[in-house]
Amino acid sequence: MTEHTSAPRPETTGAFCVAALYHFAKFSRFESFQEPLETLCKAEGVKGTLLIAHEGINGTIAGTDPAIAKVLAYIRSQPEFSNLEHKESRASKMPFLRMKVRLKKEIVTMGVEDIDPNEIVGTYVDPKDWNDLISAPETIVIDTRNDYETAIGIFRGAVDPNTKTFREFPDWVKNNPGLHNKPKIAMYCTGGIRCEKATAFMKQQGFDEVYHLKGGILKYLEEVPEEQSLWDGACFVFDERVSVTHGLKEGNHRLCHACRNPITAEELTHPHYEEGVSCSHCYPERTEADRDRYRQRQLQIALAKKRGERHIGG
Repeated sequence: MTEHTSAPRPETTGAFCVAALYHFAKFSRFESFQEPLETLCKAEGVKGTLLIAHEGINGTIAGTDPAIAKVLAYIRSQPEFSNLEHKESRASKMPFLRMKVRLKKEIVTMGVEDIDPNEIVGTYVDPKDWNDLISAPETIVIDTRNDYETAIGIFRGAVDPNTKTFREFPDWVKNNPGLHNKPKIAMYCTGGIRCEKATAFMKQQGFDEVYHLKGGILKYLEEVPEEQSLWDGACFVFDERVSVTHGLKEGNHRLCHACRNPITAEELTHPHYEEGVSCSHCYPERTEADRDRYRQRQLQIALAKKRGERHIGG
């Protein structure tokens, strides 16, 4: 195995702790858990989104260190989530506008009803061993994320399915018989949750040696030194930071609030970029009426900023 030096720690200068978490468990009482969980989060000033369903919990929250610790302790006090793991990073400002605890049919939507990661799942691979696995000639590496995520970062040599939603992934697998050409399948996603279902699906489809990156890209960027990394680019995150890089430092991407695509500093100079209205990704897909509507929203955001307020649409 490749030797690894001591890993860089996540950025510690940010005022807010950002906790990404998920746990699959049989959780039949999820509906009654919504109100007390949301009440605690709001009382502690924690913001973000948590999804709860019969199959478990998933989400990302941010707040002060004591507040996040209190919320995580409460979640782990539930017997179903006593073994919950989470990943922490930092943010220089609160990356969420509000707190939402949502009831869902699935905590990550794949649309295949008979997939249960508690029953069948791929083999977990620690970040320190990931480079060796994906560098092996007998391995096919698959990114299970969506196209706007892979556009800003991907593991070297990985296959990009170019899916727009995770629901498209099962059909992509079925339409690519060449995936059977090599004995090993290595899969990864942002924090690990999509691969729980993706690897379970692959096993169900007859793939024997299926592996996935434990803790996802976030754990890899936290633990593997940049000079030894096989990751190129930045990792898209679902909050106002937009992206993180090695050591989980905040990236330089911004978000187009018209289409929610991450955009680079170079794309900010594109003629089709107008803050809050359009970018080079969405300009061809939107009408002038759409852009007029977005301009009105952007005007309200600017007026709220002048008043020292934060517009909910911004």
